[in-house]
Amino acid sequence: MDARLKVLGVFKALHRTRMAVFKEDNKALTAARLKINEEFRKNKNETSEENIKRMIKMGSDVETVLRESVLQVEHKGENTLLLRPRESLLLENVPFCDQPRKKP
Repeated sequence: MDARLKVLGVFKALHRTRMAVFKEDNKALTAARLKINEEFRKNKNETSEENIKRMIKMGSDVETVLRESVLQVEHKGENTLLLRPRESLLLENVPFCDQPRKKP
């Protein structure tokens, strides 16, 4: 695959992930958009294949961390936070059991 297509793919993936991770948080959406665009613009004239591969890997890693590790939290009061997990981060937390539980 052409390096330009890989770079464009990482760029688009980062923006799609940004939209999902920071949904309804305009300040974070804008900051992430500006940072992504700034980093890609800063390196747009890079010609070293090795550096381009390294940056593609870094962009993919950043996208993975955003998608798998970042949670939205909103301050609701002085000592209250509202956690907004995305559906993809929720895990079923029910232990498997072959036998019905005995009631005490």
